[in-house]
Amino acid sequence: MEKATIKDVADLAGVSPSSVSRSLRGVGGVSAATTERIRAAAESLGYTVSPAAYRLATGRTGTVAVVMPYLTRWFFAELLGGAEAVVREAGLDLLLYHLGDTEIRQRYFSSGILRKRVDGVLLATLALSDPEIHALRSLDVPVCMAGTEVDGFSSVCIDDVSSARRAVQHLVNLGHERIAIIAGDPREPMHFTVPPRRRDGYLAALKAAGLPAGPDLEAQGAFTVEGGEEATVDLLARDVLPTAIFAECDEMAFGALRVLGRVGLRVPEDMSVVGFDNHPMASYFGLTTVAQDVAEQGRMIAWHLVRSAQGNGAKPVRLRAPTHLIVRATTGAPTRRTARAILAGRQPAVAGAKSDSARRSSRPARANGHDPLTRPPMARPAGNKRLATTKEKKG
Repeated sequence: MEKATIKDVADLAGVSPSSVSRSLRGVGGVSAATTERIRAAAESLGYTVSPAAYRLATGRTGTVAVVMPYLTRWFFAELLGGAEAVVREAGLDLLLYHLGDTEIRQRYFSSGILRKRVDGVLLATLALSDPEIHALRSLDVPVCMAGTEVDGFSSVCIDDVSSARRAVQHLVNLGHERIAIIAGDPREPMHFTVPPRRRDGYLAALKAAGLPAGPDLEAQGAFTVEGGEEATVDLLARDVLPTAIFAECDEMAFGALRVLGRVGLRVPEDMSVVGFDNHPMASYFGLTTVAQDVAEQGRMIAWHLVRSAQGNGAKPVRLRAPTHLIVRATTGAPTRRTARAILAGRQPAVAGAKSDSARRSSRPARANGHDPLTRPPMARPAGNKRLATTKEKKG
């Protein structure tokens, strides 16, 4: 059987070969209904556009690159999912680059690895140095950013400063006067743009309310659950404890909630916790958090990247995505019961916070015979007694 040609597709769809070419290459100028008819005809005939022919005819590759510092973290997976759907719908290929560590990042920006291989580049939440910006501009293709802004590049961002300030102001309005922050690690090798901006919002809220700030109210959590746990253990070892914690991401807030539960602190009666992102698990934990639609941000910026990559004359834009505070069960007014009194004699050790086993080996003496970082087992009545109790309740 002979291979189908573009003329065969055009004849079957009842259009000109040029319309088939424009439609299948996604360069525009063809109505949605006609495009659908052309694609159905091409699929029935088994016709695909030759990548080599496409590059020769258009001078473009039909591919865009997405550059991510991490692949398995929730934020980046959501962003990638939103962007990929738009790129796929446009009929373009997506080339994914995982930076991973500092060495790979340096090699990526210095080697010109993407030169003449892609029609556009999307980068996520990276704070770029001047040489890195120069390397991207030298590619001579559209560049789009998510989570940061660079002159000449399209971008989509939330207002991290005002969003964090709104979260901390919620705690201030509840009456909290010692509010701690679990922030991203400033030594983070990927140099995220998010942590300093959210910390700025935290500090702005405290300053406006005339509340204290400083190193004794700050700990680093590396934007992971485990990091949030370690940071909370650190905060609970301080001489004066906070009554509330603002975590710069929900994963760190989850870690905080785990530790608070282990040491017997009630949330929110003894300690309030606010996160950021509205991770899918946030509602399960009842976490008060700042919500953002990360997948939608990926779709928004990918749409501009596709338009620019296809030569549709799209100019660089700066898009602002909305956020809003969702109040759930982890925040409330502070009570007279102080966290220090509760932790007296059973404060978790700061050292060895990397694992449960390490924490257990360095903990102080048990309180009432129970491990202070573990919920004490509840006594259960024998089977007959349970049955009798059940019958009494029913009766």
